[in-house]
Amino acid sequence: MSASFGRPPLWHRVRPYLTGFDAPLAAGLLWLVAIGCIVLFSALQDAHVPFDDHLRNLAIGFVVLFVTAQVPPQRLMQIAVPVYTVGVALLLATAMFGLVRKGARRWLDLGVTVVQPSEIMKIAVPLMLAWYFQRREGQIRVKDFFIAAVLLAIPVGLIMKQPDLGTALLVLFTGAFVIFFAGLSWRVIGVLVALAAASAPVLWHFMHDYQRQRLMMLLDPQSDPLGKGFNIIQSMIAIGSGGVFGQGYLHGTQAHLNFVPESHTDFVFSVLAEEWGLAGNLVLLAAYTFFILRGLMIAANAPTLFSRLLAASVTLIFFIYAFVNMGMVSGILPVVGVPLPFVSYGGTALITLMLGAGMLFSIAKSKRLVQS
Repeated sequence: MSASFGRPPLWHRVRPYLTGFDAPLAAGLLWLVAIGCIVLFSALQDAHVPFDDHLRNLAIGFVVLFVTAQVPPQRLMQIAVPVYTVGVALLLATAMFGLVRKGARRWLDLGVTVVQPSEIMKIAVPLMLAWYFQRREGQIRVKDFFIAAVLLAIPVGLIMKQPDLGTALLVLFTGAFVIFFAGLSWRVIGVLVALAAASAPVLWHFMHDYQRQRLMMLLDPQSDPLGKGFNIIQSMIAIGSGGVFGQGYLHGTQAHLNFVPESHTDFVFSVLAEEWGLAGNLVLLAAYTFFILRGLMIAANAPTLFSRLLAASVTLIFFIYAFVNMGMVSGILPVVGVPLPFVSYGGTALITLMLGAGMLFSIAKSKRLVQS
């Protein structure tokens, strides 16, 4: 009947929204999500958290991904400045009126819900910087890198003030990736690295006591085995006890006897390593490698500077998340509270990552439209 009135069938109207997704990227994402579901089903057994909650978070995340994938990069560029401005405004409001929990002022009560504005900046910062360099394409000067650094320093400084060093570092890296890919010279990078190294004693002076303790525990966790070093020690025991093929699914003693802290969030990698061993770790690493390489390929083939910068930065966000999380639970990096992408339990972080993945799908789709 609809055809008689000149309207195409429903399937033809819906089809553009359901097709056009980058197949390799989708395969990599589903691979990681499947690993996450398998590991979390075990990790949540003793966490008193229903596995259905994770499935609900996944459903919300996929809706966010699907909607974001339909937004063309041109529209993403249009909302970059408003999103960044709102994010900074929320950070300022948090500094003045935020809720204090465990000594940190990171949350803002909006009446209907409580939000953590720093999560917004993980996406807002690369959006804003990619927008800025797109506007300066063909005439990027040294002063433009300085302006970009200021745009990055504002949210990073506000997040560090909360204090939330882990999130501040993530936001710093997301912005630094955009600045690097925009053409920052290696000579300048070398100077910045040297200045950062020289300023380490000054930064140590301004760090909070718990942040200093984390660094000290990284160097020698055995100095306080039943206190500050307990988490790292138990995590490394769990990883080492997995051996080559693991102790068996649902049979990880460290995790299920509650020796591993936060086994379903920050330390979920320990659960995977204990139950699936080195073999399981390699499967997870292969999934991340596949997903990240595909994201970088999408970035390299993106049609505009904005798309290239955004896609590269978002892709490397996944790399930083995975690298830092696996590094901290293995005892080679300090514990900073970074989840394992698509594997750790959590709502806000998962939705943020799905939002980033949706942007990659959007950019991949725009590239095919330009070619056609």
